[in-house]
Amino acid sequence: MKSEESVLEMHCIEDYLNLWAEENPAKPAVICDGETLTYEQLWQQVKERSREYQQAEGSAVLVRNTQSIDFLIQYFATHLAGKAAVPVEEDCTPDRLGSIQHQINACTIPVDVADILYTTGTTGQQKGIMISHKAIIADAENLISAMQFTKDLLFVISGPLNHIGSLSKIWPTIMVGATLCITSGMKDMNRFLQALSLPYPKVATFLVPTSIRMLLQFARKEFSGIADKIDFIETGAAPMSQSDMEALCQVLPHTRLYNTYASTETGIICTHNYNSDYCVAGCLGRPMPHSSVFITPEGNVACKGDTLMVGYVGDEELTRKVLQNGTLFTSDCGRIDQQGRLHLTGRTGDIINIGGYKVNPIEVEDAALSFPAVADCICAPSPHPVLGTVLRLYVVPKNDTVINKKELAAHLTQKLEHYKVPQLFSIVDHIERTYNGKLNRKFYTTNT
Repeated sequence: MKSEESVLEMHCIEDYLNLWAEENPAKPAVICDGETLTYEQLWQQVKERSREYQQAEGSAVLVRNTQSIDFLIQYFATHLAGKAAVPVEEDCTPDRLGSIQHQINACTIPVDVADILYTTGTTGQQKGIMISHKAIIADAENLISAMQFTKDLLFVISGPLNHIGSLSKIWPTIMVGATLCITSGMKDMNRFLQALSLPYPKVATFLVPTSIRMLLQFARKEFSGIADKIDFIETGAAPMSQSDMEALCQVLPHTRLYNTYASTETGIICTHNYNSDYCVAGCLGRPMPHSSVFITPEGNVACKGDTLMVGYVGDEELTRKVLQNGTLFTSDCGRIDQQGRLHLTGRTGDIINIGGYKVNPIEVEDAALSFPAVADCICAPSPHPVLGTVLRLYVVPKNDTVINKKELAAHLTQKLEHYKVPQLFSIVDHIERTYNGKLNRKFYTTNT
């Protein structure tokens, strides 16, 4: 057994992978599509692949997200070779790959950078966000402390591994010597549920709100049937509605359910178990050990701590705008309550001005999702020939139900101030979302 002092000297996740390969070599490290690699097998393949990367030119390696064991091998091997890993979508186009490669080649990547994650955010502009090994360790320790990752856990990953929401769950799982199970999203819901049912004493997973809504709508009975096995579920990436939170608490009464505040730029900052004693939409809890938050005079969330990004690739000006003296200033609007819990109230730019009133579309959407016939929705500004700008609610019916617009409007009137009730309703078959599950508000703003 390695001494406690040697564990404290760990500088990257690969150090922990090496540790468990030596101390618990036969322990399953990862399961995917019926294949299992032990810690010893995974570490050997990582070392072999790293030798190839050491010979390659450049300071970064682009890794296609294939939701597979091979992705993990490439990811860890890149770090072991002393290079930055750049996870990209599996179907990333040649033009986009070329653009990313050109951007990385055109600048000097700091030696402590472990990952470069690309996101378009709400602006559509491609941004490469540099994350250090130090930040990865801090993120992992935040999650371990807050959610109690243990070595007997099976963590099921269903989301894209080129986004921090799912990628960040690799880190604490490996750090504690637990087991990963990689699946391919919710397209095959049965396969996901089967992964949760594997013969492990406890399982956990990370799900975006849309995935939770799908499970509640189409597999509620099956989900409830394995409730006692599910240790915890973390939710992030987008706001979760009050009605979905309450429904999930009913289905999984003994499961810890976490709502987390995190982003690629900030890392993993706050979390809250809403299945405890305070189930309120928008509450994201207190900061974790390596993080702190405060609200700026303008009402925006600002973060400090070891989890923050290094900066944006090739864009020092943008980096300076958001990262100043160890503080990262976000576009999220929020408040901190008397118990020190962070509450999000929207994003700068998302607020809709209706006749001088400021409307947070999330509040409207949350109220609409509590209407039994609504499966999904988005609230957006819409031009009006007389009133200028009004609210339009795009609604997806649940199970092909016919939605009575007057009844929906009456329902919203009972829950919202009059100026927050949409004047226009559009029935649609789906709501546009970004790759990682967030509502694509820009689509509805530019296409009205």
